[in-house]
Amino acid sequence: MMNRPLSWLRGSLVVLAFALGGTAMQASAEDAPPRKAFRVCKDPHNPPFTDARGEGFEDRIAALFAAKLGLPVENYTFPQRLGFVRNTLRYKLPGKDYPCDIVMGVPADFGQLLPTKPYYRSTYVLVLASGRGLDGVRTEDEFLALPADRLASLKIGVFDRSPGSAWLAHHDLVERGVPYKIMNPNPDEVAGDLIARDLASGAIDVAVIWGPIGSYTQRKASDAVLRVVPLSSERGVKFDYEMAMGVRFGEKAWKQQIEALIDENQAEIAKILEEYGVPLVPGPGQHATASH
Repeated sequence: MMNRPLSWLRGSLVVLAFALGGTAMQASAEDAPPRKAFRVCKDPHNPPFTDARGEGFEDRIAALFAAKLGLPVENYTFPQRLGFVRNTLRYKLPGKDYPCDIVMGVPADFGQLLPTKPYYRSTYVLVLASGRGLDGVRTEDEFLALPADRLASLKIGVFDRSPGSAWLAHHDLVERGVPYKIMNPNPDEVAGDLIARDLASGAIDVAVIWGPIGSYTQRKASDAVLRVVPLSSERGVKFDYEMAMGVRFGEKAWKQQIEALIDENQAEIAKILEEYGVPLVPGPGQHATASH
């Protein structure tokens, strides 16, 4: 959440965008009554971003913003699958209000809602299981410099229609790929848990996955010691993406209010992202502050 390889999250959102179709519903924030709550559209089972207990990093940032506005947080939940935006942010029955007002994590150029300015940029990572002859690998270059026979023996998990697939093709590793579906039909199956389980069992030796999920996988693994190695974009393979928040089309005043909160709370946001080990990639003119 395609015309080029995108992140696992971005991929799921883009898939649902095709299902939405049509012209986006318009709304005006200028005529809206005063807000009584900070109302979030979220998936209740999508760690490390969101969960039912409010312990994801997007949950934490929503709570921060709500506190700054003096509002309670209210969540409207729906699995992040096909129809997520249609059934949350853009869902409105005649004579009723929208059930929620903001999605806390969307690609910065996602076209099915009005995105704010980005609040972080992350990248894909390699997640490697220790004890598989890869303990000396600390960078992407070191991984690709492994002897050809060693690379040929590896099983590399990648999500379909993701930058991982393009990366395998670019480095002649397609035969080493073990594909996973972006859109898992089971909403309770978390990508990070699935990858951690398969790394522990030996079903795969390495995974290429969106950075925040990779860090979650590393933290949650109980049956294997995992390491995370950030990947860099290269010609034909884009790994790093900016992430924003999303509001309804036409709600420019609300968008501006959220962007002011992003600007005013950069230090607090960065601290939350660091606590969750989100790999951070600097934007133009910034210095690297990756946290992993």
